[in-house]
Amino acid sequence: MKTWHKVAIGAGVVALLGGIVLFSVNQANKGVVTVQTAKVAKQDSLVSLVTASGEIKPTTYTNVTAQGFGRITGILVKEGDHVKKGDKLLLQENVQANADVQAQSAAVNSAESGVQAAEASYKAAQADLISQQANLEKAKLDYDRGQGLYKDGLIPKQDFDQRKTSYDSAVASVESAKARVQSSKAQLNQTRSQVNQGRAVLVHTQDVLHKTTYTSPINGIVSYLPERVGDYVVPGIQNSNGSFLMTLSDMSVVTAEVKVDETDIVNVKMGQEADVTIDAVPGKVFKGKVTEIGSQAVLRSSGLTTTQSTTSTQEAKDFKVVVTLTNPPDNLRPGLSTTAKIKTAEKKNVVAIPIQALAMRTRKELEEAAKNAKNKGDSSVTLAAPPPPAPGDPKKDEVQGVFVVNGKKAVFRPVETGIAGVTDIEITKGLQSGDEIVVGSYKALRTLKPESSVKVDNSAPKKQDDQQS
Repeated sequence: MKTWHKVAIGAGVVALLGGIVLFSVNQANKGVVTVQTAKVAKQDSLVSLVTASGEIKPTTYTNVTAQGFGRITGILVKEGDHVKKGDKLLLQENVQANADVQAQSAAVNSAESGVQAAEASYKAAQADLISQQANLEKAKLDYDRGQGLYKDGLIPKQDFDQRKTSYDSAVASVESAKARVQSSKAQLNQTRSQVNQGRAVLVHTQDVLHKTTYTSPINGIVSYLPERVGDYVVPGIQNSNGSFLMTLSDMSVVTAEVKVDETDIVNVKMGQEADVTIDAVPGKVFKGKVTEIGSQAVLRSSGLTTTQSTTSTQEAKDFKVVVTLTNPPDNLRPGLSTTAKIKTAEKKNVVAIPIQALAMRTRKELEEAAKNAKNKGDSSVTLAAPPPPAPGDPKKDEVQGVFVVNGKKAVFRPVETGIAGVTDIEITKGLQSGDEIVVGSYKALRTLKPESSVKVDNSAPKKQDDQQS
């Protein structure tokens, strides 16, 4: 036999043996899933957070709108200026308003002069009444004496008649004086009413004049100023808003108004602490507390509350939550974008696992896995008993649990969970410290079946694999 024949036969034998070995390895590894694992351990602290975004808003702010018709003649502030209550902000033309005040002031002065004249006339009428009453008293005495003398025949009838006429005339004069007093009093009251009316009109015209000079109703900053000198403004009428002049914001108490998803709002309570970050102030975290929780859901698309919407919808909804900052910086402005992380719960010394380690499997899958393990007589692997069956289709009845590595197999173990942190979740029942659980990969966890054979590979993934994924 030639040498090359021997070499060819040897190479064929080696290739055959190699093929047999590869086939045996493939058969041995068939059905084995490569997974990453981690040991269950206790954490010193686990914090549950609700993250929501929104904007910075002051607790107190006011929108200054036009109070009368006219043209802006002067703007005394600019955006960002700090103002105090009573400071002048803006001037509006006041020629007509000033003329109305002067005219009404003159009318009031004239009416007050009329009151003085009426008072003098009233006093004169009262003095005349007193004089006429004195004359009446004298005439009455003469008349009474005349009656006695006439009966005694001491005076003639002509003298008696004259005394009677004088008495009757005095009575009429007193009545006339009383009437003049009443008339003077009525005229005095009328002129006084005219003065009061004139003063009321003067107050109105002075108010109109005063409103041409706009002053700050609060302490704060000018956060928005859209108008310019020379613009014409009009006041609001009925359902129409007046011209918008500026916004003043009191930044002494600053809040972050955020929108919390409807699935998280049940965990948010008054007084809970929150960490607030502001996009305009990078690298800093501000402390705050929840001071207001909205009771009405807000539609995410339109911003309307569900009670304002006329049609029912299944779209996502949010709830308004207000977080008051403890020590806000001085350079904050309303409308800055912000994110609040509200601490809804915190537990110490808890058993926790990565959230991605949780898996959901149907009751039917668990029952089949337990049955297969029993048929194989594998007593080294036990399947934790799932919760009591619930009424319904076992194919749709899902059980929450984790895969525990037992030997070379992954056993599905139902668990009960507590609070969830950013990356970890509390396990209240089903696991103990030291248990080895499957934490990856995502593909393996998604497809892993109970009682599957697994191969643990906790080495760092290759960079090429990362790029492909």
